[in-house]
Amino acid sequence: MSTLAPVPESGHIFDTSWPLATTDMDDQYQLGLDGIARYVQEAGVRHLDHTGMMDSHPHWIVRRSVIDVLRPIEWPDRIRLRRWCSGVSSRWCSMRVRLDGDKGGLVETEGFWINMSKETMGPARLSDEFFATMASTTDDLRLRWKPWLTDALSDAPGVPFPLRRTDIDHFNHVNNTAYWHGVIEALADERDLLTAPHRAVIEYVKPITYGEPVHIHKRRRDDAVDLWFAVDGDVRTLGSVSRI
Repeated sequence: MSTLAPVPESGHIFDTSWPLATTDMDDQYQLGLDGIARYVQEAGVRHLDHTGMMDSHPHWIVRRSVIDVLRPIEWPDRIRLRRWCSGVSSRWCSMRVRLDGDKGGLVETEGFWINMSKETMGPARLSDEFFATMASTTDDLRLRWKPWLTDALSDAPGVPFPLRRTDIDHFNHVNNTAYWHGVIEALADERDLLTAPHRAVIEYVKPITYGEPVHIHKRRRDDAVDLWFAVDGDVRTLGSVSRI
């Protein structure tokens, strides 16, 4: 299991905080996986605004999301979020976000973010200013994509995952945070995995658009669950939740 990069001692680190909202806690009064994903996305937007590069780099997709829940963050609490780059290339970057609760909760995350062109619907080159800012916290300046999840679709029958209009982003794709609602539904009978430190990973293969018939397929193996979001047998996104 890959270890996420520690907080760097120097370089550009975006540092912010806000209280845990009641709308983001789960039935155990904890910040759930979906809430964590929303906070990571919001931290990314605020980070862009902070650097003054929102206008030059407004469109991103997240190819992989990694969430390590080491100690749950429980309501009521205030969360400190620190965001920095752990790897960068000409069109994408790997962004770490560490969430620390004032009461001792700790969540580590990492996302593989791709800078997108809304016109070409393809990866777009980072500006020199953006690259230099992100490179200040990493020596990995030739970041390459390598999937972590590669297993073929399970034979297990799928469970429908109906899409809502609110799940769709401005690319007309399912928003990356919406997938976590499906992960949580799939883990309804696997709650034992969430009672100890655990890692959750989602990797996107192809976009899902509104109206497509999505099914979630699940396979339990020892201390882990593998997930596939598929449309008529075509895998669009893979997931995994495992004990750390």
